[in-house]
Amino acid sequence: MDDFTSLRRNMVDCQLRTYDITDRAALAAADSVPREAFVPGNLSHLAYLDQSIPLPGTGRALMTPMVAVRMIQLLDPQPGEAALEYAGGSGYGAALMANMGAKATLWEPDNAARALAESALSRAGAGNVTITAAQPAAASFDAILVSGACEIVPETLFPLLRPEGRLIVVEGLGRAARVMLYLKSSEIVSGRPVFDAAAPVISEFRRPAAFVF
Repeated sequence: MDDFTSLRRNMVDCQLRTYDITDRAALAAADSVPREAFVPGNLSHLAYLDQSIPLPGTGRALMTPMVAVRMIQLLDPQPGEAALEYAGGSGYGAALMANMGAKATLWEPDNAARALAESALSRAGAGNVTITAAQPAAASFDAILVSGACEIVPETLFPLLRPEGRLIVVEGLGRAARVMLYLKSSEIVSGRPVFDAAAPVISEFRRPAAFVF
């Protein structure tokens, strides 16, 4: 067993299993997808720590493993379903969902992050993940993982959901942040808080600056 394999197993046993993550498919994906492939080589020693990892040269960061995998557990992507990771940086979330059998797409508008994802997904053996810079068509996905915090509700992503589709996202910053799970029923999207967690903010969903007199 090499060092990264041992670290990955330790992450699963000591971080994920102790954070209410019990889904076998999610745990198996975390145990097999090499997280070190999704960070630049000089940062690979950080891959399995309980912390978010900024991706240098991009506007993105990887969420902590516990938050990312617990969000995916609640999102519950099923084999054959169309799943989207938005703003996933190097694409770790998309790789996990693909490993669980979903037809995974990474929508990454950040050019530098998208280039990083192309090489990362190849290194990780996740060549079945589709990468796009363009907004996908409406009603394309059963499950959407927003890989970062939004200061505002990401309503512009709701039209991408199919009927009965799910979207999960961290809303808010710092101690006020919480993970919201949205469900689409007919044309109505409703959400509920599922657990408290923080994540690096996504620039596209920052709150507009208020004018001060």
